Amino acid sequence: MFSKKPEPNLPEVMERPVANQSATFSVIGQDVTIRGDVEASADLHVDGKVVGDLSCASLVQGESGQVEGSIRSENARLSGRVKGTIEVRQLVILKSARIDGDVSYETLTIEQGASVEGRFAPYSAKNANKTAQQQLPKPGTSGEKVDALKPQGSPAAA
Repeated sequence: MFSKKPEPNLPEVMERPVANQSATFSVIGQDVTIRGDVEASADLHVDGKVVGDLSCASLVQGESGQVEGSIRSENARLSGRVKGTIEVRQLVILKSARIDGDVSYETLTIEQGASVEGRFAPYSAKNANKTAQQQLPKPGTSGEKVDALKPQGSPAAA
């Protein structure tokens, strides 16, 4: 009459994931302010404030999130405030986002209502410009040897 029912099969306790697995993410909560650069090998969710450069695999910024510094990431969904440059391959800017800075991207989606003050440049074009600038001689030089002991702009004594 009062027989004990068998307990249902409970799933085994899962081990906590480690930082180098792609399923992990770190959270910067709404009540947290970080002053300094942040680097994460995993995904990052920012609801708080970061004053410094931010680099991660994938970034999700909540509406309350603030970043004052550059952002470098493979993927990003921004919905808070950013003051600084952004270099992201796959970028989604949501309508609540307020961005003040230049943006380079490979693919870009902007929701109607988002605010961006800065320049947009495709990711590949920006990298091509950097490479071209590194190959150009510095202003004021023509690639010839300069004698540091001779005054520049005056005729050389024979």
